[in-house]
Amino acid sequence: MIVTLTLNAAVDKAYHIYGAVEPGTVMRVHTCRNTAGGKGLNVARVIKLCGENVMPSGLAGGNTGALLEALAYRDGLNSRFVHVNAQTRCCINILDEKNRSTEFLEPGEEVTGQEIQRFMAEFEKICTDAEVVTMSGSVPKGVGKDIYRVLVEKVKGWGKKVILDTSGELLKEGIQAAPHMIKPNQEELGMLLKRPVTTLEEAKEAAMELHAKGIGYVVVSLGKDGALLVCDQGILHGIPPRIKAVNTVGCGDSMVAAFAVAFRRGYTAKESLKYAVAVSAANALSEQTGHFEPEELERIYPCVRVRDLAVSESYKRF
Repeated sequence: MIVTLTLNAAVDKAYHIYGAVEPGTVMRVHTCRNTAGGKGLNVARVIKLCGENVMPSGLAGGNTGALLEALAYRDGLNSRFVHVNAQTRCCINILDEKNRSTEFLEPGEEVTGQEIQRFMAEFEKICTDAEVVTMSGSVPKGVGKDIYRVLVEKVKGWGKKVILDTSGELLKEGIQAAPHMIKPNQEELGMLLKRPVTTLEEAKEAAMELHAKGIGYVVVSLGKDGALLVCDQGILHGIPPRIKAVNTVGCGDSMVAAFAVAFRRGYTAKESLKYAVAVSAANALSEQTGHFEPEELERIYPCVRVRDLAVSESYKRF
């Protein structure tokens, strides 16, 4: 089983509008879709679509928290959230007729130290049957920046593989515990190492530096150019076929989900990267966040190319 952790979960509201967003005016929403959101919930939905058992967890509170759990249940997810007094946040994604995305992300309300300690005790029970644990996204107020470092250390101590997908100080602290895998994008990688990461060569060098610190899989997401993987098995670049993306929100979460599934199934590094790039590309063809159509995955998977950069003599600028 795979457990996904979302400490700062949200009810995601996708607003589809005609035309473009016009500040200072009244905008009529054509359709609205509510989803159990936060990066870890997106991960959980994709894991389920991939055919693996998954249990989403995290913090939930108030009426919005109750709605979050109901929406997760609607999606067929057996979640185990730890309840807190703080109201679960809402996040809004406005999609115009050109599929341009404008997001408004609420901060998480403050949780208490006592609630965090209660969560820690419950999380060990939640992870009992897990083989892989993913930890995704931001944290609400009241939660220390070292929370992922502490959690990664605990989960590794329980004999589980850990994927950490966060940014900023949370990532900087979290990597001190050497999770099995991290998945920064180029901007996050540059902020972490305090230098520009704009070319494939720079991404490769940065990922190699982090891998040398004990992180098993360093995956750098490259948007339409796929993903770079540095691990003990090599330096690989997964390249998707060209597609006409409908909604790129959740593509990174889909990649995390696919790697979690790959670890659960014992795939090789090359197989894992090819599968993850295909799942991420299939997600981009769906209007729903954290979703793909199985037939699209079947169509895309054979078209994904994986290059071994360890033996390549030239690298393209993208």
